[in-house]
Parts: sequence; C-alpha cells; structure tokens
Amino acid sequence: MPIWHKRLRGGLLFAAMSALGVLFVAPLLFMFISSFKSDDAIFANLSSWSAYLPSAAWSARNYRAVFEKSDLLSFMFNSTVISALIVVGGVLVNSMLAFALARLRWRGRQTVLALVVALLVVPFEVIAIPLLSLVAQLPWPAIEQGRLVLHSGWFNSLHVQVIPFLANAFCVFLFYQFFRDIPPELDEAAKMDGAGPWTVYARIIMPNSGPVIATAAIVLFISAWNQYLWPIMVVQGEAFRPVQPGIQQFFGRANSWGQIMAYASVITLPVLAVFLAFQRQFVASVAGTGIKG
Repeated sequence: MPIWHKRLRGGLLFAAMSALGVLFVAPLLFMFISSFKSDDAIFANLSSWSAYLPSAAWSARNYRAVFEKSDLLSFMFNSTVISALIVVGGVLVNSMLAFALARLRWRGRQTVLALVVALLVVPFEVIAIPLLSLVAQLPWPAIEQGRLVLHSGWFNSLHVQVIPFLANAFCVFLFYQFFRDIPPELDEAAKMDGAGPWTVYARIIMPNSGPVIATAAIVLFISAWNQYLWPIMVVQGEAFRPVQPGIQQFFGRANSWGQIMAYASVITLPVLAVFLAFQRQFVASVAGTGIKG
C-alpha cells in the first residue's frame, strides 16, 4: 500500500474520530459553561457558538445555590457508598460466576450460561415490580435495645439499593469471554502444584484480568451512579436518597436553569473521574479479549 494512501486513511480516521469526540463533548461543555451563567446569558446566545464561551458575568453563585437548596453532599455520599459497594461486590460476584462457567466443568453449566445470555436482553423495568414485591418481604437484622430483631422489608436503606444489583448479566458475560481466552495450561500447571479452584481464581485468573476488571468496574459504577427508577420506588426519605432522584427534587426547588446545570455538573464529575482513571485498562479490554499464549 502506498505511503500516501496510508496517510490519507489515517487522516480521515483522525478527522472522523475528532468529529465524534466534539459531538460527545459538546453537551458536557455546554452544561459546564452554562452552570456559571445566569438564565438570561444562557438563553441569549443559544443559536451561536458563543453559547460555549464564558460570559462576562462569570459567577459561582449557581453552585452556592445548589448546596443551599439541596442536601447534595448527603446525596453524593449515599451514591458514593452505593456505587463503591456495587463495584467491589459486583466484580467479585460476577467474576466468580464467570470463572465457574469458563474454567470449571459441571452439570448444567451450559444452561446457566444460556440464562445469563438471555438476561442480557431483559430490561430492568420488566423485573422492577417483581423485585419490589420480593424486597418488601425479605427480613433484615437490626439491633434494638440490645436485642437482635428481624424487620420485614428492605425499604429506606442502602442495602436495598446495593444487593439486587451485585449480579450483572453483562459483566458475567464480559468476564466469561475474557476468562475463556486465558490459556488453560496455567490452570493445569497450578493443579499439578496442588492448587484448588479458589487458588486458581485468586492467584492466576484475577491477577491476569486487569483490563476486564476495569471495564466491569466502569460499567457497574455508571449503572449504580445513574440509578433513578429503583431509588424512587424503595426510598421515600432523604436519609438514603442518591443523587439522581435528588436532581428531580432539586428541579422542583430551583428557579434557574443555571442552578440545574450546576447540579448536573457536580454529579457528572465523579463519572468522568472514574472513566478517566480506568480508561487505559478499558481500551485494552476492548482492543483484546485476553492473554494469547
């Protein structure tokens, strides 16, 4: 292939990727810039590129109003705890199931794998009501007056927003695809040294699965951070409310689009930070599906 042809193809690819990058970044940039503007400044230049530029009346008063009109710090703390627990627990639960499906041989393995694949196409809205009925009847231990008692129902708590989402069919399939490409000779060598399945999982498979762990962490974090329907169904008070239902509450209190943009900017920053922290491993996971022996 001629050199000029390669350069032309590379230039076209770069131009296309740059255009897509601008397309995806533009709404975030507009949101962030608008969070420092008044409503008049936001709507004054919506039809021109100056909407993406700071105005002369640059101010952080919208951010002050966000923290004055909402309990955003509490909401973010709840979302951070929920997301962290789902990421850590989800990586362990989904990777263990994927390890059993990809590296072990047992009766019914193909049936379970088929169920996991089938769950990929089932939206959460389909199971939301049955799941709500289930958690309404489940017991949860608590200590009252020095005695251990069981309360019926998981409503108005953090665990009701964590436990149902630890298992994720997409992450199980993601781990399964990655684990299946790891050379089986590693397992056989470990077994010859007397290692059992848990040792193979903890000391061989997981240490060689950094890219897929990072990808699963990003998927689980974004899913947990953006939960909206389920918290509305199971959390009535503000004590355990995460950020996404909080924005609906703030929308009813705010009288300025600049303040709403400020709220949205604050709750978007953690998602961008997590993605940027794991972007290298994420790209590595997408580019390749495992170790090649």
